[in-house]
Amino acid sequence: MMKHSYFYVLLIVLFSSITFAQAPEEKHLKNIRQLTFGGNNAEAYFSRDSKYISFQSDNPAWGLSCDQIFYMDVEKGLKDPKIRPEFISTSFGRTTCSFFMPNGKQILYGSTHEAGGHACPPIPEMGKKYLWAIYDSFDIYVADLKGKVKKKLTNSPGYDAEATVSPDGKKIVFTSTRNGDLDLYTMDIDGKNVKQITHELGYDGGAFFSPDSKKLVFRASRFASEEEKQEYKDNLKKNLVAPTNMEIFTCNADGSDLKQITKLGKANWAPYFNHAGNKIIFASNHHSQRGYDFQLYTINIDGTGLEKITTESNFNAFPMFSYDGKKIIFSSNRNNGGTRDTNLFIADWVD
Repeated sequence: MMKHSYFYVLLIVLFSSITFAQAPEEKHLKNIRQLTFGGNNAEAYFSRDSKYISFQSDNPAWGLSCDQIFYMDVEKGLKDPKIRPEFISTSFGRTTCSFFMPNGKQILYGSTHEAGGHACPPIPEMGKKYLWAIYDSFDIYVADLKGKVKKKLTNSPGYDAEATVSPDGKKIVFTSTRNGDLDLYTMDIDGKNVKQITHELGYDGGAFFSPDSKKLVFRASRFASEEEKQEYKDNLKKNLVAPTNMEIFTCNADGSDLKQITKLGKANWAPYFNHAGNKIIFASNHHSQRGYDFQLYTINIDGTGLEKITTESNFNAFPMFSYDGKKIIFSSNRNNGGTRDTNLFIADWVD
């Protein structure tokens, strides 16, 4: 495609309603369809009936300077890539990690909108290493589909975000620094009965429940030396974390039976259980010589049977299966016309 041309814009509009050719190596993905067209679009998650998705975007064409939360009808997609879809967040501050509530009429998400005015919080000084900002102004909210905040679920000092809901609709898992470390917690669907799930020093985050709601899968950083441990502590004091060395772990929903699933090295993250609950799909750059080359992989829950799922572009991440297991949605740099845009793609899943 020709960048910044009339034909490029025309093709983008056409691609919003049709599928396109894909690599034969991506045998588990069929009928791939692009859903967004510009900016960084990520963490898209299905409603229970798989008709809608919630997601975050910083698309400048929608007047955004940092991530906000939206929802979209999957079948309709975006008729015009420049017209903003339905706003869920307040448009103030920075947001992250949305997820449909069981009733399908409300969406859970993390936001900084109550702290520091209406502007996006500043990006902290990171030095030479790639780091993620862990803003201590993040709290977890529930809003209706018109964007009206219905409830604030957390009100403790520190970072509270990365929340997702159990398939049985009873529990929420989230990451918090309320104890001075990045650990997993669960709470009831109404925000009550908060319990700490992980206790080991390191970043435990991005957790999801298994289809039967009995287990959790998440990313975690652990340390091979005292120097690494001290670096983690020093970064955390600055509300920063290095995501470059993480592995995939599982545990029971109460934190028991903790197991490390991957031992691949580098960054393994964004895990999600398949419909049967016997495999985990995740993003990894363990194969890459350059660092920034993330592909999707599946692995059995006992750590065997690693299989590469994607081959196109140098970034594929944030996979989620629909609740019936027939669809998968993910973020990718593919088909972006040579830009740095990360867009949402949906596909039929082929076992």
